[in-house]
Amino acid sequence: MENNKLNSDVNQLHVAVFPWLAQGHLLPFFQVSMFLVQKGHRVSFITTPKNHTRLPKNLIPSKLSHLITFVDLPLPTVDGLPDGAESTADLPIHKVPFLKKAFDGLQPSMTKFLQDSGHDVTWIISDFVCYWLPPLASRFRIKLVLFSIVNATSFAFYLPPSEMGSDYRSKPEDFTVVPKWWNDMPYDVAFKLHEMENHWKGMDSDVSDFQRLMEVTKGCHIILIRTCPDFEPESLSLLKTLHNKPVLPIGLLPPSEPRDDEDHERWEALKLWLDGKKDKSVVYIALGSEFSLSQELMHELAFGIEKSGLPFVWVINNRPLVEGKFGSDIIPSGFETRVPDRGLVWRGWAPQLKILGHPSVGGFLTHCGWSSVIEGLGFGVALILFPGGIADMGLIGRLLHNKGIGFEIPRDDIKGSFTCDSVAESIRRVMVEEEGEPLRAKSREMRQIFGNMELQNKYFNEFEEFLLRGA
Repeated sequence: MENNKLNSDVNQLHVAVFPWLAQGHLLPFFQVSMFLVQKGHRVSFITTPKNHTRLPKNLIPSKLSHLITFVDLPLPTVDGLPDGAESTADLPIHKVPFLKKAFDGLQPSMTKFLQDSGHDVTWIISDFVCYWLPPLASRFRIKLVLFSIVNATSFAFYLPPSEMGSDYRSKPEDFTVVPKWWNDMPYDVAFKLHEMENHWKGMDSDVSDFQRLMEVTKGCHIILIRTCPDFEPESLSLLKTLHNKPVLPIGLLPPSEPRDDEDHERWEALKLWLDGKKDKSVVYIALGSEFSLSQELMHELAFGIEKSGLPFVWVINNRPLVEGKFGSDIIPSGFETRVPDRGLVWRGWAPQLKILGHPSVGGFLTHCGWSSVIEGLGFGVALILFPGGIADMGLIGRLLHNKGIGFEIPRDDIKGSFTCDSVAESIRRVMVEEEGEPLRAKSREMRQIFGNMELQNKYFNEFEEFLLRGA
């Protein structure tokens, strides 16, 4: 990507980037940082030491490495937070509130960083968590960008107009209905009770996620959303109506190319297996790195996958079923021996982009994490929706289902339970049944948006122009 004439030293920006401590946040913030560096701007990427090691720094061209500085802020000790835990990936959901308290304890370190930087920092790109950052940025006369890694529909659902206040919704049940400000939106979305009750476990009782989001939204100069108007124009329009400040899409941040994974031999074995399957016949199953099901529900899911009768690759991560205990029986006894020819269970990290891009893969049973959805639709793969009970995954599942881009596996609204029959029927509907053909066609169409790097770079460039004008 060539630097344009705007990016002389005179017009060079210094941008501080400050994400929440979760892998699903770190990587999109890193992508935005890489874009700014490629445009000739300086970036200070601020997080904790352990989280810096989780970033794909090998993607930084050596000729640009001088433009990005990794600023380590040691995470304060907090009662209840296990030693060495610096990310949601290190914790069960009910321990996440302690991580938020520790994150709030970074305020003195962040203040010192801004003091030491003088008036050099032009903008701070912030996450939703640090409700204390707007007054701090204002004190140093630095403009603030709120970067939302969730899409415009989720953001519009979460945050009421400012006149309603943060106490408009005070309990999980309040989030299971379409909000009052939804107006003439074409798609209704809301959480199921089991999703929001699980989300509640991860919130700090002193400062809720919704209070945090409201404070940062009030104090920022621009709301930056990980979406594009080609996908959800109505939701972006609603956001602009609800909040009296600029709302910019940054694009979908699709990964530019598959990474070379370290375990080359394992990938070659998997590729050989996929090569032996018919085009669009394989279901890829991956529920993300931070989504846990009970052993009972994992077994029900396994029986459903088995009952579908279709070839599959199922990624099983090492997330504990309960705190401190890894599930040796996470899948049913004898499962792998019953599906030796048509099923592969892959344990640990998987080369997801390579798998999704293989011609034999036609469906993706996903937990509805926004990054995973973007990757799947970037290859035009049909989606079997199984939302995880954290963040906005339920909202994403409803949106895609209502748009006819995916099909959501039926689950009990209150308990989150489901049957193996509903899993099998949903997989077959999306993959092979005649009634699923419109869905498969719509998924293929989505590749023109989600896999279009030229289109997505256009929104990046518009964001840079906004930063330059506002500096």
